[in-house]
Amino acid sequence: MEIDRATILLVEDEDAIRLSLRDYLVKKGYHVLVASEGVGAIKELLDNHVDLIVTDYRMEILGGDYWIRFLKKYCHDIKVIITSGFLNSAFSIEYPVLYKPFEYTELERIITDMLAGGSGGSES
Repeated sequence: MEIDRATILLVEDEDAIRLSLRDYLVKKGYHVLVASEGVGAIKELLDNHVDLIVTDYRMEILGGDYWIRFLKKYCHDIKVIITSGFLNSAFSIEYPVLYKPFEYTELERIITDMLAGGSGGSES
């Protein structure tokens, strides 16, 4: 898949992270949709084609284990990367996890790998 054609849904409740990461990924050639929580993300998923989701784990509205379960059940054909400053899941998470704080270049490396068919190479 060509990078400039990949659509990434960025789900992050912290405004500064969401907006700066969006700008970074746009400059790298991605089409980026944003949502500040799980419900907004579902609206974006219903309205748009999404190739990859980069999502925070802990969000006030539809976050945590329920969000992960939703992604697993309803978005099994979309690649997912989880970001978290603190991850305490009641079950194992099958997606790559990138712990905050992280370098945007590391996230970009994982995105590139996953869009090329890899597993992301990050610990989960």
